[in-house]
Amino acid sequence: MSVAHTTVSTAVPLVGNKSSLKYGSLPAAKELAPSGSPVRMGLALGGGLARGIAHAGVLRVLEQHRIPIHCITGISAGAIVAAAYASGTAPEEMASAGCSMRFGDVGRLRLGRLGFADSKCMNRFLERLLKSYRFEQMRVPLGVLATDLTSGEPVTFAGSGSVFEPIRASCAIPGLFEPVRHNGRLLVDGVLSMGVPAALARQLGATHVISVPLPVGGPKAEPSNMLQVVNRCFQILQSRLENSWRSETDLVIAPDVSGVEWNAFGRGPELVEAGEAAAWASLPKIQEWFSHMRPAAEMVN
Repeated sequence: MSVAHTTVSTAVPLVGNKSSLKYGSLPAAKELAPSGSPVRMGLALGGGLARGIAHAGVLRVLEQHRIPIHCITGISAGAIVAAAYASGTAPEEMASAGCSMRFGDVGRLRLGRLGFADSKCMNRFLERLLKSYRFEQMRVPLGVLATDLTSGEPVTFAGSGSVFEPIRASCAIPGLFEPVRHNGRLLVDGVLSMGVPAALARQLGATHVISVPLPVGGPKAEPSNMLQVVNRCFQILQSRLENSWRSETDLVIAPDVSGVEWNAFGRGPELVEAGEAAAWASLPKIQEWFSHMRPAAEMVN
């Protein structure tokens, strides 16, 4: 099956932040701005390891059509792409890095008490990919979401501080990567508490939120190894969490990455094309948001 097939859907009308998640000191959610007010568009990127390369294709199309992004949030692989974009890395650079990367860029196999791989080497990859390394230095507001392994609560990062540990924590797939200890907490993949960080984009000031999940089809056969078991567990979990992030979303861009395994970095070009195709299909709806205020939107860029 080709990964370039596109699915796009809209969620329920925006009525403010209905999430029960706790976001620490982040500001209260903002309601949809009155007609004629500037659109502040937030982009929320889901996870999927290698499948995250599709996000670069989505961003490439949005940038080509001068769609202004007020803030960007990410979970797991989406956190890497979100941080890269917020720091000023061009979508073409992200696509190139994604297509050439391998698992060794983000993890080193090393059997430990809490995981099979150490993600500390990811710092070097991030140093090459990102233009800035701190939240306060980003050109657009950035939010990253991880999960507290002890409490099960979401842990959000935004505003200030280094992005390295938050991103590593957000990418720490249980059973594969060792959890990341940060400020006394043991943190793992943000997907465990929220499939797509749409509510976090709302908290950062977005009036319109575009969510980009990276769904995969159900298994064609029973898992044959431990990693396939973990992957299937995440598929089940994400399906259970879908309603929570959709309720915070105005538009869903869902690249067709069905059949692409979590470690299929060699299929990067296909994944970029899938992201581009999905974003192209969504453009009419996005441009409709800005149609009555195009001069103001153009000045943002």
